[in-house]
Amino acid sequence: MPNSQKKATIIDEMIEDVVEFRDQRNWKQYHNPKDLALGMIIEASELAEHFQYWQGEELYENIDKFKVEIGEELSDVLYWVLLTAHDMDVDLVAAFKRKMKKNAQKYPASERVGKGFDRVDAKTAAKKKVT
Repeated sequence: MPNSQKKATIIDEMIEDVVEFRDQRNWKQYHNPKDLALGMIIEASELAEHFQYWQGEELYENIDKFKVEIGEELSDVLYWVLLTAHDMDVDLVAAFKRKMKKNAQKYPASERVGKGFDRVDAKTAAKKKVT
């Protein structure tokens, strides 16, 4: 299939939706690259507010309690991501696939153990156990 006849993805459909929504309101005039990035950051901050003061079991109870609101904030972040990709002519699917390949090379599963920020190189962990 030639590139000019690229198969539409759900991402393409979502981009069409957000661009149409924006254009119907004549908001493009406010969407320079800086303001697109700020919109994304602001919405990500609103998402983070749902987790700010909770720990342990309380955190997960509140995630369940506010699942709809969390979904709405994630959707707001996605709105800005999609608009930014559109306005900057970034093929989001291709960029995501490239980045995941880079991540796989940078963080090979076979060489990492542990979880979270306590990850250590498997070879280093093995040496520590031997000594």
